[in-house]
Amino acid sequence: MNVLALDAVTKHYGMKTLLERISFGLEHDEKMGIIGANGSGKTTLLRIVAGIEPPDSGLITRAGAITLAYLPQNPVFDAEQTVLDAVFDQGSEKLRLLHDYEAAVHALERSGGSSERLVARVTELAHRLDVTGGWELEANAKAVLDRLGISDTDALVGTLSGGRRKRVALARALVLRPDLLILDEPTNHLDAETIGWLETYLARYSGALLLVTHDRYFLDRVTNRMLEIEKGSVRRFEGNYTYYLEKKAEQALQREAEADRRAGLVRRELAWLQRGARARATKQKAHVERARALIDGPEDRPERNIELTAAGTRLGKKVVDLEGVSKSYDGRTVLQPFTYRFGRAERVGIIGPNGAGKTTLLDLIAGRTEPDAGTVERGQTVVIGYYDQESRALEDEKRVIDYIRDVAEHIRTADGTLISAGQMLERFLFPAPLQYTPIGKLSGGERRRLYLLRVLMGAPNVLLLDEPTNDLDIPTLMALEDYLDSFDGCLVVVTHDRYFLDRTVEHLFHFEGEGRLREYPGSYTAFLEIREPAAEPIPRPAAAKSPAPDTPPAPRRLSSRERREMETLEARIAEAENRKAALEERLSTETSDYEAIQALLAELKTLGEEIDQDLGRWAELAEMA
Repeated sequence: MNVLALDAVTKHYGMKTLLERISFGLEHDEKMGIIGANGSGKTTLLRIVAGIEPPDSGLITRAGAITLAYLPQNPVFDAEQTVLDAVFDQGSEKLRLLHDYEAAVHALERSGGSSERLVARVTELAHRLDVTGGWELEANAKAVLDRLGISDTDALVGTLSGGRRKRVALARALVLRPDLLILDEPTNHLDAETIGWLETYLARYSGALLLVTHDRYFLDRVTNRMLEIEKGSVRRFEGNYTYYLEKKAEQALQREAEADRRAGLVRRELAWLQRGARARATKQKAHVERARALIDGPEDRPERNIELTAAGTRLGKKVVDLEGVSKSYDGRTVLQPFTYRFGRAERVGIIGPNGAGKTTLLDLIAGRTEPDAGTVERGQTVVIGYYDQESRALEDEKRVIDYIRDVAEHIRTADGTLISAGQMLERFLFPAPLQYTPIGKLSGGERRRLYLLRVLMGAPNVLLLDEPTNDLDIPTLMALEDYLDSFDGCLVVVTHDRYFLDRTVEHLFHFEGEGRLREYPGSYTAFLEIREPAAEPIPRPAAAKSPAPDTPPAPRRLSSRERREMETLEARIAEAENRKAALEERLSTETSDYEAIQALLAELKTLGEEIDQDLGRWAELAEMA
């Protein structure tokens, strides 16, 4: 069953046509990834499907009363709203009930459990959750909030960092468990561990999914359909990202073969014309016209890709030496004394949880931040190119061409060719009209691509990349990876993008907690293989110390809410087991009605899954107790 259908949908922005009469459908269990260049209309398409932005023409049909949740790239909240309100206040009756229950529980905890009025309120709301079946939603909400690291639900959204707000917005989209989930770059600002959890969550998610992401591992493992946007049109591929790449390769070969065939025809027809064919006869005239049309006709050109090419600056023996460097903020140590000497052709990845100190380490290398102790020495020939998360060097009022000319009017490419700033912009897919546009009017992906060009125009020999994959499209990432293959300077990368790390680095430094760095050889995949046998969770800076191995963990008392949940689960499991027995009894006596047998089997399957889920949660509670 289609939960979504678009028919001849068109959208313009000024003189530019983003989407032109596009049509496609989405089944109730399909997980579709949307791919395309920056500025091709991916985010606009999501906004149109979510009902936030209207199309200029065309029809959008959503099935019945489906529930829908949308995660934007840059979520906007009321700054005075609490996290609890931001996550649960969505117009759903069950979520409103859950919001009121959580608020009452928090108020009761703050009162020390002594308020009879609050006890009565919690009891009443718990009963209503029982009646409406809201406990399943509560368990999902708790799991989502825990795994996204959202614990202080009384905090005001306005006090949170951009990354924390993105996590709150993601929690808001997931707790509802909608029929249609729309996610725009959900992995931005998430660490690798959380991305792995989200990947598993979405792979098991039973509804329809519409997804835009630059994370190719994530895209490959979560989606089962791909939709490519190119030049205002869409093409659907019946498989995941790997399937899409295979089909694109086949199409490229077909285009190449067709181009070769056409070139052969043109050569033959041109030779025929040059032999002085008599054009007076009707057939000869028709032949001449066909030949001219073939020669003058447009070529089937391959898709235009970004060209990353820039000459580097010679790098001496000494690059960057860190000796006993440490750094703290507000009494919290983000980097314990660290000593390392970076080599000329070194390729290093830096990984760890959000807030661990990765960007601080890059700032220390670049000289943007001074260490509390220790020294940082840079070689005399070092030219640092720093691609930071915030694109700090962008100036919204400046024109694109002027922003690049500020670095250099001309640049020498890796092959020695001297080209102008405008030509370099053309290679970065900024056509002439766009070069005279103010930077503030560019899309998020275009801004990041322009910033990358500015960094490379400086001919760096030490390249620092801080989350380079955020907001860059996949074609640009592939071009950047190809460029880095031939980059002969020192590369230091901070990213949560597992694919990018595997493609670009040769060893890693991992923040192990409390500012400690540990070195691991090889790629990110090799890092996972080293750590998996130990089965250790990635330490968090504020994590409590585990008890000694020979001391069994002390049982804790369940909260009143958990006790009620456990009792509810026991009653529900018993009722489900009775229902299961009754269904099995009916199935043993039903032998002739095929449709009835199929209905009984389907109900038995659903019931079995519910029992397994409830038993799993009951076991978790029992283990905690």
